[in-house]
Amino acid sequence: MKKATPGTGPVIIKKYANRRLYNTETSSYITLDHLAAMTREGRDFKVIDAKSEEDITHNVLTQIIMEEEARGQTMLPVNFLRQLIALYGDSMQAMVPGYLEASMDSFRRNQEQFKSAVEGAFANSPFAEIAKRNIAMFEAAANAFKPGTAAPAAEPAAESSGDDVAALKAELARLQDKIEKLGK
Repeated sequence: MKKATPGTGPVIIKKYANRRLYNTETSSYITLDHLAAMTREGRDFKVIDAKSEEDITHNVLTQIIMEEEARGQTMLPVNFLRQLIALYGDSMQAMVPGYLEASMDSFRRNQEQFKSAVEGAFANSPFAEIAKRNIAMFEAAANAFKPGTAAPAAEPAAESSGDDVAALKAELARLQDKIEKLGK
């Protein structure tokens, strides 16, 4: 998450004693939900205590996770949390942050590779457009369950041309012929 507005660096968020958060970029008060949305957008920010000027970004991000978990958006299994707590004070504690960060980076890369593989599997077939629509619908459905994510505007239904239907019918007939030949 290193993305910021070009040339400006991370957005500075000041947290005041009354627990209010002030976005210095937009000169407005924001909520933890705003910070969660900024995180999902890849915006880099730094939260500082307005009085002590201490960097409290870690604490605020942890607070966001706690609120998401309390809302029923549980992503952290109880067993994982127990194991994580058990590592505090352990001789391996210093290695855990790097390991978790590398694991999440790997997970994100695998997620992108899977998406690319699914899209590539149908690239040169009449089913390519159907696969793209299914992936778009799946992503829209997944985003609908993320709090703070605006629902995308409904796209007008793509009109199926006679060529698409004819191509699908031809492909289906070809596949049926192959199946019949294999059965003989």
